[in-house]
Amino acid sequence: MGMVGGGRGAFIGAVHRMAANLDGQIELVAGAFSSDPEKSKLSGEDFFLDAERVYGSYAEMAEKEAAREDKIDFVTIVVQNHLHFAVAKTFLEAGFNVICDKPMTLTLEQGLELREIVAKSGKVFCLTHNYTGYPMVKEARRMVRDGELGRLLKVVAEYPQGYAVGDVEGEGQGKISNWRADPKVAGASNCMGDIGTHAHNLVRYITGLEIEEIAAELTAFIPGRELDDDGNCLVRFTGGVKGLIFASQISNGDENALSIRAYGTKASIEWHQEDPNELIVKYANAPRKTYRRGNDYLGSAAAANSRTPFAHPEGFIEAFANIYLAAAGAIADQLEGKSAPEGGYDFPTVDDGVAGMAFIEATVRSSQNNAAWVKPKA
Repeated sequence: MGMVGGGRGAFIGAVHRMAANLDGQIELVAGAFSSDPEKSKLSGEDFFLDAERVYGSYAEMAEKEAAREDKIDFVTIVVQNHLHFAVAKTFLEAGFNVICDKPMTLTLEQGLELREIVAKSGKVFCLTHNYTGYPMVKEARRMVRDGELGRLLKVVAEYPQGYAVGDVEGEGQGKISNWRADPKVAGASNCMGDIGTHAHNLVRYITGLEIEEIAAELTAFIPGRELDDDGNCLVRFTGGVKGLIFASQISNGDENALSIRAYGTKASIEWHQEDPNELIVKYANAPRKTYRRGNDYLGSAAAANSRTPFAHPEGFIEAFANIYLAAAGAIADQLEGKSAPEGGYDFPTVDDGVAGMAFIEATVRSSQNNAAWVKPKA
């Protein structure tokens, strides 16, 4: 594994390294950890890497790694949003598999172009929508696919955080990172682009539904900010299913409260990221049930993505690691000339990335038109 970005002081870089290393199948051997060559070098020392494989730029890394006999098998991209496309394109065209943080690109147009580049390259491309890695999310997906909920009627996904509420009255400490508030770096949206895409992706993964139309209102409650810190969306999904998606960074008291509720004609399910080892199943005329991770009554996907027995909780890093493990399986099969298993691999792909960019673009376009109903362009 090589890494671009994620050097000293970068939270998400450390998360990626821990997740990749958890199952002992992936080793970090190279990187361009900062746009500052000296900081990249120091980060390489932190990670005990060979100095010759710590690079001053991602372009240098792609060129020199491609020339090595023992070159990296894939690169992980954990830079700011505006660089995702350029870095991914460089490594794909140099013959490398790619794992990329979300949102996939700065714009929808870049996302569509990147999808073409991935198809042309024949390489593995994985997008780290890490919440799909939770075992009970996979169990929820199984229940929907197996028809246990009946016909879906309504889906509600929400992702409220409250860490930036102090900035609304000028009492905070600028807790939304400056680059996330800059459209040239973050893209057309802050809140919906950063966390709303997770809620949207969770709906797609569990239910298989796509957005037909969306009516969105995005708001910048923090004075002086161009990009949103709160968003509310009415959604018309495929198959006549109705729904809501909202995300917020000014929901006072909430921490990382991603959740989803899917309502069907036979039953409903409810999952909360802050209590990820449980899946609640509800009925109109019977007591609700709570399914718990690690038990033998769960489906094969939930079982395959659990590492510890029941009553031993698993969480954020393990879910992230499940994405890496699935991508590593695809990369290993490619290196060994093996065909993909029946049903493919269970990780988010470039198509999920394009859907996410189309979601962001549609919410912004709708909000700019007084929450008019719009259709995603991809």
